[in-house]
Amino acid sequence: MVIQWFPGHMAKAQREMSEKLKAVDMIIELRDARIPEASRNPVLDQMDKSKPRLIILTKKDKADQNETTLWLEQLNLTQKALAFDLNADRLINPITNACLALMSEKHERLKRRGINPRAIRAMVVGIPNVGKSTLINRLTKKKVVQTANRPGVTRSLKLIIVNDDLQLIDTPGVLWPKFDDKMIGLYLGLTGAISDEVIPTDEIALFGLTRLLEAYPERLIKRYDIELDADPYVVLQRIAYKRGYLLNNNPDQKRTIDMLIKEIRDDQFGPITWQTFHE
Repeated sequence: MVIQWFPGHMAKAQREMSEKLKAVDMIIELRDARIPEASRNPVLDQMDKSKPRLIILTKKDKADQNETTLWLEQLNLTQKALAFDLNADRLINPITNACLALMSEKHERLKRRGINPRAIRAMVVGIPNVGKSTLINRLTKKKVVQTANRPGVTRSLKLIIVNDDLQLIDTPGVLWPKFDDKMIGLYLGLTGAISDEVIPTDEIALFGLTRLLEAYPERLIKRYDIELDADPYVVLQRIAYKRGYLLNNNPDQKRTIDMLIKEIRDDQFGPITWQTFHE
């Protein structure tokens, strides 16, 4: 199964990003800590592999802390990676210092030539709804870009000054033209990174239930007070009966699916890493 979802504004943004990359010093790539690999955009590697890159795992508060630690250990073997709760953690100093560290070699070369380095110019990139606008607003301590808990809000490229050391170029959330791996699409659909029109919601709900049954069965019991079953479809029906979501005395599947997906995205099951490090 190949999943395709590439709205016109994304294609335009990708072209503009390719051009703007020539004028930036480095990339700040945001990924979702709940799905660290599925939220990595392979298009970025095709655009430019030579720029230093800082990876920031966002939504740390919504992910399993132990799994986030494992992901960070692995990512930091080859590049610089940090994890944040964008709404609560201190951001300016850790991110500025990480960028200065990544650019230190280049800055030293410039200084040896008698050139005083200008502020680092970094392009902020990531998939839709990963937190780019929230990050920038927190760094600048004002609402300079629009935010919303849905994909596709930022539509253009902007230059934002953070401090004397760091400038940012904001970009729209960009996905790749198609997902050859259906699992990637399901992870993105589960966390709300792509529109619900792309993947059938029943597939997303059953996928989410399967992951909960595998890794967090006790949370399903606590949330719905039901007896579990190996078959996620059976569990879905039991949830419907427990919640009273019935249609002609039969489980109202659509209402139950919509409720389950909403509760997953609203973090009603607690911190969860859907894509574990050992997969």
